[in-house]
Amino acid sequence: MDKNLENMYRQMSLDQSVMDYCAAIEEELRERFEVIDRVAEYNQLKVIHAMQKNKLAAEHFSASTGYGYDDAGRDTLERVYADVFGAQSALVRPQITCGTHALTVALAANLRPGDELLSPVGKPYDTLQGVIGITKDEQGNSYPGSLMEYGITYRQVDLLPDGSFDYEGIRKAVCQRTKLVTIQRSKGYDNRPTLSVERIGELISFIKELKPDVICMVDNCYGEFVETMEPTEAGADLCVGSLIKNPGGGLAPVGGYIVGKEAYVDQCAFRLTAPGLGKEVGATLGMNQSFFQGLFLAPVVTAGALKGAIFAANIYERLGFPVIPNGSEPRYDIIQAVTLGTPEKLIAFCKGIQAAAPVDSYVTPEPWAMPGYSSDVIMAAGAFVQGSSIELSADGPLREPYAVYFQGGLTWYHAKYGIMMSLQQMVTEGLVKL
Repeated sequence: MDKNLENMYRQMSLDQSVMDYCAAIEEELRERFEVIDRVAEYNQLKVIHAMQKNKLAAEHFSASTGYGYDDAGRDTLERVYADVFGAQSALVRPQITCGTHALTVALAANLRPGDELLSPVGKPYDTLQGVIGITKDEQGNSYPGSLMEYGITYRQVDLLPDGSFDYEGIRKAVCQRTKLVTIQRSKGYDNRPTLSVERIGELISFIKELKPDVICMVDNCYGEFVETMEPTEAGADLCVGSLIKNPGGGLAPVGGYIVGKEAYVDQCAFRLTAPGLGKEVGATLGMNQSFFQGLFLAPVVTAGALKGAIFAANIYERLGFPVIPNGSEPRYDIIQAVTLGTPEKLIAFCKGIQAAAPVDSYVTPEPWAMPGYSSDVIMAAGAFVQGSSIELSADGPLREPYAVYFQGGLTWYHAKYGIMMSLQQMVTEGLVKL
């Protein structure tokens, strides 16, 4: 390592032993990082091509207020998203508050009383369980407005122990009432494999053979631009995500997207705004430039976060910690799960990530009862945009097996420093020996 760089790392609280250990692993990953850069280059060109095709101009950065009628920037942004994702239509709005909200809009828009929702990949992420009605309040009731409260039933088929699809179980689960199938690409707070676009396509093909008119929706959070294809290019009818994750490139201050077949996206627009209004209303309030520029940067930002995840996997796997994915597996999202085994190690890891942040680096993260989660959660995130998980962050529920979920980093160098600081914190507290 360059001496000037070593001196800077020392100023930023890193021991020589941590630097040497991490530098050796980084050197071994250079060829793999070059592959990631080639994927980023392809996706960068795909985004530029979509912007050029739709004649993006400076006038599209103008703000709209009130109803937002005739917002040319908003309409152009949605055409760009549709082209980038290989879809017929898109809904990209600052009025969508988060990924869970985007999923809720898509589900509520396309399901009706008496329909059934099926998850063929096991239980969905914690916050979506409240939306469905799986999670109950303190009185044992579904949350107001949940799908179950509207007479929409839910069924799930768990993955097999090896992480493969239970095709026979899915065959039995699909019935006349099955209207929509939700497929979560990433692992959430679960130690199961993230799904590749290829595997998602295979699953959708199988389900469509059983029931051709079923709607297949993919929760694409954390997976955008990791591969050269998106789920809508592999048969998904709807694909949903958050702009404060990969596609916002760290510049989008809020928002979410829904892309897919026009009829289903239109239903989502009517749910988000009002029946009869749909996509015609929705002021962008000066955010168009951030949305466009964030999307422009997203392939490179995602590549940096992906390198950080692979770096983390190798750092901790060689110290004996179980990691998912492991250090050599193909990657299909930016999340790295590390099973730390004790609450002390989980908390120390998050302290290190927080200490590496550009914002609020001086504060100490503490576990707390976050809304929508079944146990206390610790979160480390010193971000420019609150809750932005394309920025460097780490979180995990305070429950067995005490796994931490690391993601993000607007640059590879920041992701690298964050992982080094997480290790430094555990070394300092005597929880890990190098």
